[in-house]
Amino acid sequence: MDLNALADFALVASSGGLGKASRASGRSKATLSRRIAGLEEALGVRLVERSARGIQLTEAGELLAARTEGPMHEMVDAVTAAREGQATPRGRLRVAAPVLFSQLAMGCICAEFCAAYPEVTFEVVSDDRIVDLVEEQFDVSVRVNPSPDSSLVGRCFAKDRLVVVAAPSVPMPEPGAVLPVPAVVSANFQPTHWRLDGGRLVIEPLPKLRLSSFLMIRDAAVAGAGAALMPQSIAWDQLSRGELVQWGAVSDVEVALWVLHTSRRLPSPKVRAFVEFMCARYPEGSLVLKG
Repeated sequence: MDLNALADFALVASSGGLGKASRASGRSKATLSRRIAGLEEALGVRLVERSARGIQLTEAGELLAARTEGPMHEMVDAVTAAREGQATPRGRLRVAAPVLFSQLAMGCICAEFCAAYPEVTFEVVSDDRIVDLVEEQFDVSVRVNPSPDSSLVGRCFAKDRLVVVAAPSVPMPEPGAVLPVPAVVSANFQPTHWRLDGGRLVIEPLPKLRLSSFLMIRDAAVAGAGAALMPQSIAWDQLSRGELVQWGAVSDVEVALWVLHTSRRLPSPKVRAFVEFMCARYPEGSLVLKG
């Protein structure tokens, strides 16, 4: 254990950033950052999260900083506390997730995860915008088809597909000519054709209802308002009960859900546990939602 690195970490933590710590110590920001990285490797935990606006302490970092405010002879105890304090999943797990996925699945997911890891408390924020995990202090984000981001890592835990469904009372057109079909569509729908099963069936949706939620679209389709395009997982129960009939799938569109986090090298035990939990919950990679 490099006590100089530990002292530099304490200085950065108390100063509130690398810049102030650099001016106070006379050491470069690069040196301080390198020593903190070495300390993280030695402890096996992530102490800080880095972003364009500076650094923020992780839970392990806050614990270590709190214990190193006293005399140097307490440093050994502080190191032990930081290492042992993160040995098992514990503390608050703050998750950002899309609104629809939160409504359909996150309640059961939270309950099951906390039952498996009783020392973890959960906070879920339902939001369809792309949150900044570091600036907004999220541990994990669930995202649909995320754009590449070098600062985030994670795993795809499930995939879905877009399907066209309708109530049994709505006649399905025959393959061949493209005919208009009464449809329930999203509020931002633009004129298009729905090409199903590689072009076997091509539908021209004629909007009858424009709704802002897939749950409303599904329920309107069940009521016979028209055909609807939606993720298969949302209509799974209604399809299995015969309330909806699947006309086909949009074969060239994939819907993938990822669980993402920021700590590439040293994710905390609670984050590692949550990533593994999500992948285990959907073992076949199919987003047929449970619960």
